[in-house]
Amino acid sequence: MITAEREVALGRVPEHPFVLVSQPSVLDSTRAPSGRQVLWAYTHVPPGSDADQSEAIVRRIEGFAPGFRDSILATASSTARGMSQIDPNLVGGDILGGQVTLRQLVKRPVLSTRPWKTPVAGLYLCSASTPPGPAVHGMNGWHAATLVLREEFGIREPPPLLP
Repeated sequence: MITAEREVALGRVPEHPFVLVSQPSVLDSTRAPSGRQVLWAYTHVPPGSDADQSEAIVRRIEGFAPGFRDSILATASSTARGMSQIDPNLVGGDILGGQVTLRQLVKRPVLSTRPWKTPVAGLYLCSASTPPGPAVHGMNGWHAATLVLREEFGIREPPPLLP
C-alpha cells in the first residue's frame, strides 16, 4: 500500500495499486438482481490521469480471490480525467472534494457551526466537501439531514441510525 501510494504521489501509475473495494449488495439486496452481487472498486492514480486501471484492479482482486475474473458479468469504468469531464467538481478526478488538510477539514466549505446550510433557503449540502469530510461515507448526509429536520421541521432528536 505504501509503495503504491508513493508512486501516485510521485505522479506515476502504480503497477500494483492499492485497491479499495465495496460490495454494497451484501447489506442491501435491492442493489443487485436476485441471486447476484454488485462489487465496485477503485484505486488512486495521479490527478488528471488517463490510465484505465480496470485490468490492474481485477488482477489485484484475483490475487486474493482466485476465480474472481470469471465471476464478472459486466463492468464500467472511468479514468481520473474522465471523471472530471463528467463532473467538474471532481477536479483532476479527485473524489475527495479537495485537499484534506487541517484547514480544509475545519473550513469545509466555510467556517461555520452549520456548514451544511447555504444562504439559499431550503438548500443544504451533503457531499464530501462538508464535515466530517471525505471517506466518512454517509455521515455528511446524516449531518445535513439532522440539520434539515431540526431547522425545517422542528424535529430536535434525529431518528436512530440503526433499526
